[in-house]
Amino acid sequence: MSGAAEVHPNATLTPTKIELLQRWLPTQDWFRGDAERVRQATRFRLVDPDGAVGLDAIIAAAGEAAYFVPLTWRDAPLEGATLVGTLEHSELGTRYGYDATTDPVFRTEVERVIREADSHSEIHDQAGNALPLDSTASGSGVVGEPAGEILDFVRVLDRAADVPIDAVGTLTVAWTDDEGPRSDVVALLR
Repeated sequence: MSGAAEVHPNATLTPTKIELLQRWLPTQDWFRGDAERVRQATRFRLVDPDGAVGLDAIIAAAGEAAYFVPLTWRDAPLEGATLVGTLEHSELGTRYGYDATTDPVFRTEVERVIREADSHSEIHDQAGNALPLDSTASGSGVVGEPAGEILDFVRVLDRAADVPIDAVGTLTVAWTDDEGPRSDVVALLR
């Protein structure tokens, strides 16, 4: 397990994460859903080894479709990454939310989790109490050659999708939707 992420479950977020996603998702060419129906289906967290960046991996649902929408949360702008939006966090102040697939801290941690066959982090509140999880994320480890140099993310999730033959490692999320348990590959190392 890749450590423990500290969250602030009683904090007020303005706008909320879902409100940010409702504005941003329709601007993405891979999103085909109804932005008004976007909701968080599940999520998992990873941990920045330096403790500076929040690594929040959300699976958003919009109707019957599910999307992998990881976000990073920073206290200052990050040049070169795709900004999803900013929000005011009642305990942490202004937070800059980035498409995590463009944030080097998230990319590095996902690659590490895949290579080391590690998993998501635990989630704790500020008092150190573990919060319940409704999904698990697991890296596969790396098999075969080459050792993998390209990290790709799967945005539109399909419960029937096969793992591409050229993948040498994956990050898979196990969760449950209205149709029952599912396991989706959200990242591939090629």
